[in-house]
Amino acid sequence: MKILQMGPYPPPHGGVQTNIVAIRRFLLERRIPCSVINLTRHRRADAEEVYYPKNALEVLRLLVRLPVDIIHLHIGGDISLRLLALGLICCLLPRRKTVLTFHSGGYPLSEAGKRARPATLRGFIFRRFDRIIGVNLELEELFKKFGVPSRRVRLIHPHALTSEPPCAPLPPRLEKFFESHSPVLTTVGLLEPEYDLPLQIEALALVRERFPNAGLLIAGSGSLEEELRELIDSKPHGEHILLCGDLEHTATLRAIAESDLFLRTTLYDGDSISVREALHLGVTVIATDNRMRPDGVCLIPPSDLGALCEAIEQNLFQSKPRQTDGEADEKNLQEVLKLYRELMEGTEA
Repeated sequence: MKILQMGPYPPPHGGVQTNIVAIRRFLLERRIPCSVINLTRHRRADAEEVYYPKNALEVLRLLVRLPVDIIHLHIGGDISLRLLALGLICCLLPRRKTVLTFHSGGYPLSEAGKRARPATLRGFIFRRFDRIIGVNLELEELFKKFGVPSRRVRLIHPHALTSEPPCAPLPPRLEKFFESHSPVLTTVGLLEPEYDLPLQIEALALVRERFPNAGLLIAGSGSLEEELRELIDSKPHGEHILLCGDLEHTATLRAIAESDLFLRTTLYDGDSISVREALHLGVTVIATDNRMRPDGVCLIPPSDLGALCEAIEQNLFQSKPRQTDGEADEKNLQEVLKLYRELMEGTEA
């Protein structure tokens, strides 16, 4: 059995990337060959069966050339026509089984998601896949609305939590930031409109009235990077906000573990891996209520500055002792492998 993963692969380290890396590691540890084709604009030199094609033609050449049994396509965010076309091509290749994981947990609530019907281009292409993985119940139901038979849809959460404590050293500028600020509020994600980061920037000014040494660490990259830097520079408290860009996953986990609170303010979100990682590390999480947060998260309404500040101050004053969950959770990876074997054996679960 040879597997090909297709989707965003580090750098940078986001939720979908983390999931693909975890699946690949899990398979290689069991001596199951697994190659990867990166589908983002980020480039590295090809190495160890991980490929960074420069254009669509190179992607197609790799698809035809690589001797694989199962193609697993990962899509995060919106479903573009380009990705739909790629999915259809994968499904038309002979002697390959195909799997799609759609990681955008909030998509069913979007206008496009509400228009899901079998008699659409998306419905036609989704039904070509041998299996589809939904990362939450809403997505599982969405694919059924597109006409995908229930037997081909699986609910598998996209998170694998390691039992290893984060031991990677912090980059020097992060270490300096933690030394000079307490408490430190941290957020990890894309620098995109749906993450409502200006709300956190505004909140820090109010939080510092009660906690004068507070700082905000923002990790990630995206289309709003320059706009956010300008916003931060325009604020009197801007020097206490560190927009640090992308970090290696191990460094991200260390930064989360060192933080006092983890923030996830969103206008549009699914089942966030970083939220689960923060909880796993015993860090209190304050997140916008999207009706799919795990137990233990402090929920706030969307775009509510007052509620965010109140939740931050309340949790900082409480100062609860941390209780980390030291057990590894690889159930989702086991479920993915089970699905692959099911396809190879030509059986239904």
